[in-house]
Amino acid sequence: MTSTPSLEISQIGVSIWLDDLSKDRLTSGSLAALMEHNHVVGVTSNPTIFAGAVSGSDSYTGDLADLARAGVTPEEAVFEVMIRDIQGACDLMRPVFDSTDGLDGRVSLEVSPLLAHDTSGTIEQAKDLWNRVDRPNLMIKIPATKAGLPAISEAIGEGISVNVTLIFSLERYGEVIDAYFDGIEKAQAAGHSLSAIRSVASFFVSRVDAAIDAKLDAVNTPEATALRSLSAVANARLAYELFLERHNSGRAQGLKQKGMNNQRPLWASTGVKDPSLPPAYYVTELAVADVVNTMPEKTLMALEAVGVVEGDRVTGYFDAARETLGAVEDLGISLAQVTDALEQDGVEKFVQSWRELLETVANAMEGSA
Repeated sequence: MTSTPSLEISQIGVSIWLDDLSKDRLTSGSLAALMEHNHVVGVTSNPTIFAGAVSGSDSYTGDLADLARAGVTPEEAVFEVMIRDIQGACDLMRPVFDSTDGLDGRVSLEVSPLLAHDTSGTIEQAKDLWNRVDRPNLMIKIPATKAGLPAISEAIGEGISVNVTLIFSLERYGEVIDAYFDGIEKAQAAGHSLSAIRSVASFFVSRVDAAIDAKLDAVNTPEATALRSLSAVANARLAYELFLERHNSGRAQGLKQKGMNNQRPLWASTGVKDPSLPPAYYVTELAVADVVNTMPEKTLMALEAVGVVEGDRVTGYFDAARETLGAVEDLGISLAQVTDALEQDGVEKFVQSWRELLETVANAMEGSA
């Protein structure tokens, strides 16, 4: 097998998941090709991705016309077409799921972002979507908001595999790990097979640099300039350190003996926002074993074209990461304030995409009625 950057990074222990899904990607064979040639072993989706898929293609026209004639609401139509795409991706990924004993071959479907601050609504919808998709390699995406944390535990306690999304801070990540362990204990008490439950914790990367670099530019000193594009990688590296610490704790070891799997970190928002950076910067700089990196096709192709994989770029860098974030704080930039704002902004952006998606679908259904 010819060595490629995607193969090299996979051999380190990074699972490459594609951060994109559409009906066109399934029917054209594009996803299958990326699986065959670029080592893609999973798929993530979100409201923004689906909004772009529906508005940017006429592939859904017939489906939406049928749903309009059936008298369903625009929101129900949205879930119906999303579920069909998710089922198709799950079926395509099933051989990967089987060959990796459920580690990969995963496809993520997000609950409505309108439920980001509604614990009971999130739990109810997570169970509904899990049952309707009816695929063992599904993951339900739940945001790591304060209201989302107990929903994560309850969903996992029901035996549902969960992708926890919109994590920006180490503090919140620690709470997510607690929620996972709590859920696993609930699942054990309910008699579920712990080995069948998988979870990933989606830790967002490039948005952190975009926010902090803007503040560094405002400081406008040589010290500030030297720190540009370093905070996000440092933050993620310390998240991995926390992952190692917490998954080697006494509580975790006891649960692993009963069948619990690690809740792997998933590096999300890995497309560069600063054009001066190497296009695969957040892929190669966060290469380490036992993680997922979900990336848009553009970032994956950049990795293949110009990516230089230098091995593990995380585990030997924890002290340097602490120094970087300490230097940022010394300049009067509060990482906690930045990450709190990013969580709020992340929810709001998904809500906006969701409303746009509902409007697009409603207009399409009205036009076909």
